[in-house]
Amino acid sequence: MSVLVVLIPPRPRLAAGSAAATPAPAPDEFVWVLSDDRLSIAREGRGAASALPRAESLIAVLAPTDVSWHRIDCPRASPARMAAALTGVLEEMVIDDVEGLHLALAPGARPGEPTWVAATDRNWLQQALARLEQGGRAVERVTPSMWPDTPPTLHVHESLATDGRLQLTLSHAHPEGVGHWPLGPTPGALGASAGSGGLRALLPQPLPPDWRCSATPAAASAAGQWFGPDSPVQIQSATEQALQATRSLWNLRQFSLVAAHRGLARLRDGWRRVSRDRAWRPLRWGLATLVVVQIVGLNLAAWQQRKTLAAKQTQMVALLQAAHPQVRAVLDAPVQMQRETDALRASAGRAGDSDLEPMLQAAASAWPQPQPVGQFSYEPGKLTLATPGWSEDQINGFRAALAPAGWRVEADGGRLTLQRAPAGAPAGARPRS
Repeated sequence: MSVLVVLIPPRPRLAAGSAAATPAPAPDEFVWVLSDDRLSIAREGRGAASALPRAESLIAVLAPTDVSWHRIDCPRASPARMAAALTGVLEEMVIDDVEGLHLALAPGARPGEPTWVAATDRNWLQQALARLEQGGRAVERVTPSMWPDTPPTLHVHESLATDGRLQLTLSHAHPEGVGHWPLGPTPGALGASAGSGGLRALLPQPLPPDWRCSATPAAASAAGQWFGPDSPVQIQSATEQALQATRSLWNLRQFSLVAAHRGLARLRDGWRRVSRDRAWRPLRWGLATLVVVQIVGLNLAAWQQRKTLAAKQTQMVALLQAAHPQVRAVLDAPVQMQRETDALRASAGRAGDSDLEPMLQAAASAWPQPQPVGQFSYEPGKLTLATPGWSEDQINGFRAALAPAGWRVEADGGRLTLQRAPAGAPAGARPRS
């Protein structure tokens, strides 16, 4: 899965005793690195937010010196009140105004247990994220470049000094936190600055073999002199370090900086993983096979239904032609069968269900006493009876008595209409209003 890693430019700092400055403007350009597997760099460059290349996810990485670290016991607070609880705990532990800091808990933090809290300037980070989002880039995660970790890591890199110029800085990440020491404005001054201070006394001599020592290309020569020949220095550019940082579990987009539409983003990311990750290939094949089986099964069932229907239609045609050989062209076998049967019955002088005599007999069998028989009219299949003065109970009783025999009775303004109920329809009918 491709990932675009954007390096957030370092936050400017003030010299001791200087007046407070206005908030730093949001960066206009970002250094970026594109990777197809989160392990190797495919492309890298620098540009405005709107000109960044497209990728399946975008992760912003902060410089090592832009995040401070604090060890606390995780407050026992609900998720909605956790940010306020962290602010209260750190109020006496930081020099800056805690209200202006953005705080983030370590991955897997549990209430009541020791954990790490990352702190950075909220307004500065919000401006950087807003500039990226204004350029049409949704930031999935924000991660630090270095964090408390084991085995310890020593990294020499460039950082902004209080006068705005670049200086070499040694960052030390270890299980007890992350520290930073300025080493000098130029690589040539590294040896003198480091040697004259007590920095070496803070580190074991010689450095343990499991410690990781690295430096940016500009600081590689001086870092090698300071670390010594027994501590090999790995050359690691800022983009390489940022790409490596994306493999951590840290995400500083917490509390007020949670990305909008996080549920949709997670759903989209999950779909990308399922649809493209090799580890999900067996599931994709299984789902595809299931869909194919379902489609084939539905088509087979439809074909079987069509075959059964065609066989029944053939049987009806054969029955019609066997009972009435004179019928040659069959268009609607049931209708033609009924018509031919009615013709034979009429020629034999027998009354059908829709003739006047059977309908009068049916009406007489349910006629309420002592109601007199009034006028009636007949048309094929329909008998209309005049029923003035009938009560609602008499009409309902008349209808209920004829319904089991398949008759439908409709009441309308002192008249009852009797006719055969259609096939499949209930014989009874409610009075029309």
